[in-house]
Amino acid sequence: MDRAFYSTTLAEFCSSPPSLILDQLKARASDKGFPPQDRQIAAWDLEVSCLQKVLAQWAGSIHFEYTIPRMGRRIDVVALIGPVIFVLEFKAGEGRFDQFAIDQVWDYALDLKNFHEGSHRPVVAPILVAEKASAPHPPDALRCSEDCLLSPLRTNPQGLQGVMEDVLRHSSAPDLLPGEWEAGRYLPTPSIIEAAAALYGGHKVAEISRSDAGALNLTTTSKCIDDIVSSAKKDHRKAICFVTGVPGSGKTLVGLNAATNHRQGSDDLYSVFLSGNGPLVAVLCEALARDQIRRVAERGGLMRLAEARSQVKAFIQNVHHFRDEYLHDPTPPAEHVAIFDEAQRAWDLNQTAHFMQRRKHVLGFDKSEPEYLISCMDRHRDWAVIICLVGGGQEINTGEAGIGEWIASLNRAYPTWEVHISPQLLDSEYAAGSTAIALESRPGVVRTEGLHLSTSMRSYRSENISALVKQVLDLEIAQARASLHAAPNFPIVLTRKVSTAKNWLKSKARGSERYGIVVSSQAERLRPYAINIQSPVDPIHWFLDGKEDVRSSYYLEDVATEFHVQGLELDWTCVTWDADLRYTREGWEHWSFRGDRWQRIHQSDRQRYQKNAYRVLLTRARQGMVVVVPEGDVADPTRNPDYYDPTFEYLREIGFPVI
Repeated sequence: MDRAFYSTTLAEFCSSPPSLILDQLKARASDKGFPPQDRQIAAWDLEVSCLQKVLAQWAGSIHFEYTIPRMGRRIDVVALIGPVIFVLEFKAGEGRFDQFAIDQVWDYALDLKNFHEGSHRPVVAPILVAEKASAPHPPDALRCSEDCLLSPLRTNPQGLQGVMEDVLRHSSAPDLLPGEWEAGRYLPTPSIIEAAAALYGGHKVAEISRSDAGALNLTTTSKCIDDIVSSAKKDHRKAICFVTGVPGSGKTLVGLNAATNHRQGSDDLYSVFLSGNGPLVAVLCEALARDQIRRVAERGGLMRLAEARSQVKAFIQNVHHFRDEYLHDPTPPAEHVAIFDEAQRAWDLNQTAHFMQRRKHVLGFDKSEPEYLISCMDRHRDWAVIICLVGGGQEINTGEAGIGEWIASLNRAYPTWEVHISPQLLDSEYAAGSTAIALESRPGVVRTEGLHLSTSMRSYRSENISALVKQVLDLEIAQARASLHAAPNFPIVLTRKVSTAKNWLKSKARGSERYGIVVSSQAERLRPYAINIQSPVDPIHWFLDGKEDVRSSYYLEDVATEFHVQGLELDWTCVTWDADLRYTREGWEHWSFRGDRWQRIHQSDRQRYQKNAYRVLLTRARQGMVVVVPEGDVADPTRNPDYYDPTFEYLREIGFPVI
């Protein structure tokens, strides 16, 4: 894929007429669907005139408007000179270096360093060039991290040459070969928010996901789903498929890809992505709406936020809203393809009937949520496809039926539906239970290995984190030690102090990498550390707003629980561990704080939900995490150190380093 609007050698660039370069940039931008506005053309004119003067003394290559589909952005200029990759961001007419612009160029450099094969080892130098800034960045400010990424440098056009010379003077590695760099694979691992925006903006899953052998089944699974949908439509059949996967393997990404692939026409949407996860739906919808406004503006248009939100709601919906819409409407849904995210969290019969009676005034409702949702899609006379995205060990709330109820509903009421499953669906991890046995004799069951996602892609630094967390929670100490040893690039540290954890997060994050504090919804005795789960967090502000907003995760004031973060992620997390889940040599003890004391939880379902809550919390980080187990307080009987110390010692015994 040619990612740049204009690429050539430095010699050819510096000897070409500026008007010719501008014409090529304008033509390529128009071909890509971004007809340049006067402001963009003026910015290119500044960049070309500046760089032709600065770069004439060097050999190498240059790339204008280098596309990063994972972020839905383009780098102004990438220049390869000697051993250094320069990432240049120009701000025409700007007289200061604001934090947003600094983070922007840092993010671009991080993207190359982390996801572009040819950029892993060389020095990457991000430089912010503000046209009207009064003075360049002092040359003694070069700070290089262990991965050879410099902290952003700041300058004006007049000082750019000096800054670049200083970087080259301090870089002694072998010179880059531009051809090899250009041929390097781009292997991104987008966050779910980035992935949703890129897919909604027209990119394909292959462009925004890794393509190494360990993650090939992401595209394989997407193709399996496409084939099932195409076949069902062609043969006028109804089919349901179950996609399984380890935490962070890309199940939601596969579902979003399916939703974008099966649009027909420019206006009609024939597929819909449904989730009962309210925070996930809210965050994704708002993120897509904001990104849509940005994309329209890039093309010279104008879109109101309300209009963008309305369009997005046709693409991603809360499953409960979808359910309620067809409660009194007997017609088939507009969509022929329905993707149910976290299908294992759909409600059982008791929870559904209770809700219908209490909130909808419907008496005697006799279907579980899975059976009712299937019945809605079964109204189609010609064809329909349901795609169930299934996570193991993810049920965290009362009334969540698990995947067994989907199977039971199919066996009980929909014998003609074709069923596509991954062989792993029958594993105990997915809690299909005895109902799965009935699939053995059911006709029309197709087992497809490609419907299972086995590789975690949440963390591009380690694929072993989901296994490590499972081993920690299953008290498999030896296995957990081995998995921890196998994840040297994913730092996990342990501390007793929240303040230490906050400082660690801030020291690790670069650019706009997002960090925040996550806690169990049962963590009632963290108030002395200014952590109050009773103060509801707004997930939109927490996940999407910037460092200047006190409501954002960056401020480390509001905390999110498993209900807010399930299905979402951060780059760096602080997991603060309360006394609701306590380690003992006999196993985990489960507690709930009521009134003025802790009360033991004996019900097995509630114990499972609580353990799964910590599974969710411990698998939210993409790059690393700090775990805080407070010291407690001997003067406070509700925070007795005996409640906390064994858990801390257990985690230290596994090998988590203490800071």
